[in-house]
Amino acid sequence: MSPETTAPRSLAEALRARDDASLSALLRSRPDLITPVPTDLTQLATRAGTRASAVRALERLDRFTLQTAEALAVAREPATYDELLGLLAGDDGDPAVTAAFPHALATLREQALLWGADDRLRLVRTARELLAPSPQHPSPTGLGPTVGEATAGMSPGRIQEIVAVAGLTSTHDSVSAVASLSALFSDRDRMSALLDEAPAEAVEVLSRLVWGPPYGQVTAEPASHLRWLIGRGLLLPTAPGTVVLPREVALHLRAGRAHRVTEPLAPAVEPATAHSPQAVDSTAAGQAYTTLATVEELLKDWHEGGPAVLRAGGLSVRDLKRTAVALDVSEPIAAFWVELAYAAGLVASDGEADERFAATPAYDTWLELPAAERWARLASAWLAATRTAGLVGGRDAKDRTLSALGPGLDRSAAPEVRHRVLALLAQLPEGASPDTDSLLARLYWERPSRGLRPSPDDLRARLARWTLSESELLGVTGRGALSAQGRALLGLPATGAKAPEPSGPGDKLPAHHRRRHPAAPPVSAPVPRSPAEQAAAAARAARLLAPLLPEPLDHILLQADLTAVAPGPLERPLADTLGVLADVESKGGATVYRFTPASVRRALDAGRSASDLHAFLAAHSRTPVPQPLAYLIDDMARRHGHLRIGAASAYVRCDDEAVLNEILADKRSQEFRLRRIAPTVLVARSDPAGLLTGLRAMGFAPAAESAEGDVLISRAHAHRTPPRTAPEPVPDGPPVPDATLLGAAIRAIRAGDLASTAPRKDDSATGRPGNGALPRTSSAETLATMQAAVMTGEAVWIGYVNAEGAASQRVIAPIRVEGGFVTAYDHTADEVRTYPLHRVTGVAELAGDQP
Repeated sequence: MSPETTAPRSLAEALRARDDASLSALLRSRPDLITPVPTDLTQLATRAGTRASAVRALERLDRFTLQTAEALAVAREPATYDELLGLLAGDDGDPAVTAAFPHALATLREQALLWGADDRLRLVRTARELLAPSPQHPSPTGLGPTVGEATAGMSPGRIQEIVAVAGLTSTHDSVSAVASLSALFSDRDRMSALLDEAPAEAVEVLSRLVWGPPYGQVTAEPASHLRWLIGRGLLLPTAPGTVVLPREVALHLRAGRAHRVTEPLAPAVEPATAHSPQAVDSTAAGQAYTTLATVEELLKDWHEGGPAVLRAGGLSVRDLKRTAVALDVSEPIAAFWVELAYAAGLVASDGEADERFAATPAYDTWLELPAAERWARLASAWLAATRTAGLVGGRDAKDRTLSALGPGLDRSAAPEVRHRVLALLAQLPEGASPDTDSLLARLYWERPSRGLRPSPDDLRARLARWTLSESELLGVTGRGALSAQGRALLGLPATGAKAPEPSGPGDKLPAHHRRRHPAAPPVSAPVPRSPAEQAAAAARAARLLAPLLPEPLDHILLQADLTAVAPGPLERPLADTLGVLADVESKGGATVYRFTPASVRRALDAGRSASDLHAFLAAHSRTPVPQPLAYLIDDMARRHGHLRIGAASAYVRCDDEAVLNEILADKRSQEFRLRRIAPTVLVARSDPAGLLTGLRAMGFAPAAESAEGDVLISRAHAHRTPPRTAPEPVPDGPPVPDATLLGAAIRAIRAGDLASTAPRKDDSATGRPGNGALPRTSSAETLATMQAAVMTGEAVWIGYVNAEGAASQRVIAPIRVEGGFVTAYDHTADEVRTYPLHRVTGVAELAGDQP
């Protein structure tokens, strides 16, 4: 009889009846089941029933599928399709539940949490234990124990008393009495008649317990209405002073529903406001440009070596505040930019003895990319990162503060939530931003927590809120709506796209597992894409963004008040030179630079001459060079290097004796303890750097001098870390296997299952076992059986111990036996292999026409 018509007797048999596509879907959704690869389907079923694996699978069910599993946990075992549907749809048969139920059932089958034909549905034992009600762990349904469970420790006489008071015929044993009472409580008409006789106070007591918790407290002398309920078994004692509402009674009062509110349909994400797609894309592009400018500014601030690394790792609170001031943002946003640069591999610790954060060599490579490609790299890193900047400033399990760039920020659910939030935004009309509450309600339905309703403190809810704000900062969204480049980053078409939903799991189950009702669309995390697919999506996002970014400018506008206005982003050489020659005064749509004596001196210290600076400004200014700026440059150049400072401890030399006289007469120079050793030379006990800074503060313009008497040119020293790789995301459990691994795993499991289930001849006289332990035969018997199999071409069953000492069983068809080795086609590995005969524990013939 074929598996299509034979009802499975265990989960292993149910898995054996599946095709390879269905097994692949199971192993892809539950990758912990093939870590390591099971030897056969029996071991796969055993692993699927372990507590850790079952908990992980239950946590990834949507709200209605989980409600279906909860209902099955309180149904009689085994349950029928119609009984389980009745617990969800109620006596009135909710049509929405009826339509969604087949898909929920198919999902439980696909996840190997449910097995059996439709007339004998069984929840995996571990899942039933997790979801079934108990005094220590109430059921999410709010139901209590059955009559049979509640009366398990009750005396036979007391049970007979309840049966008599309830108006039932007395029986000769407790089992039939409990069955009679259960039948009464399950009969809608008879129960309605019984409750019509109940006092009003008794009905009120039942209404308080009906939706749970089902336990209540009573005194030693309960009131008359409570005695009425206890006497008829409508409340059953479980401990002194404690009574429980039996499950059958609660289901009658609930009109057959296991849940107070059944949620068969995913709540829709409602649009909040609508914008034109062009406005959304433009806004997002503006934020993308700001992202690039901010990350560059951050790394420029750390150009010569950033903040020190804390002993426990990460940035100190003080350094984070300083970074926030430098970027002109709040501390949480500064933490986000720092973490973004770290996730993209642009910043890391240098690993020195005095460990500091600094830019990596990858930062210099990143700077050379076109602006759109630089943004795509940042956005891709954010989308896949498990590090969560929103946790910075919080406390870990040991009550330690979580710091930016420090340990403890990884949350494995973060990439899944980011993908899902953006996918839900993609399902809205173009240009529409979501209503946050409806978005959170949808996410909760897809991955319900232990609570009955979503909590603001729930990790997934916080991750969703952070995703909305961070995607806006990055330019993945604009005005709250998904942008064109955001759609491309997800692998969706730029316009008119909907987030793809995976095909229903039930489509790959055997035919007798599928019902006539259409399956509701499933909800699951996006399938992880290959690196090639991610790179292609990032490249497409960059192409869509590129036309929206402002073109770099090759000019500035000089003004008479010693300022320059950059009306947009500047070309990199122009921006770098201007950043040395002037200080940034304000940023925004246009950047304002201010020229000061200190900034001009900085350019002169970097080796620029006055003529170089005049030529630079004349070449890049669309307005004439203002006279005050030209005077400032000439004046600073005339005075620059007039004084020379070197090491004596330090000395000052100047051809103009009057200048040295002025310095000696200034009281502010006393701290340097200067003295004249020649008409044009002063010496000091201060170091050259301190003397240089001090004289500049006094209004002079000295230049540093080398040991050879040349002017030292001071340029910013770019500190870089050794080559570093970006931090790897921390996965939630084993990684999802690719198609190659899945195919190999299924072949190995099938072959191992063939070896373990193949019928074998039983010869107790020779010690050859039937189904069960590995065969044990002598070396002579093993050799003789192998040689006979070569001549007959038959397959045999062997026990084999590999070089690591691991024992396994295999079905092989020997081809050649010589030199202490057997060459055979191994049905377990589906290939020809050679085995040393001394590692074969024994051999047994297969029964019948087995391969």
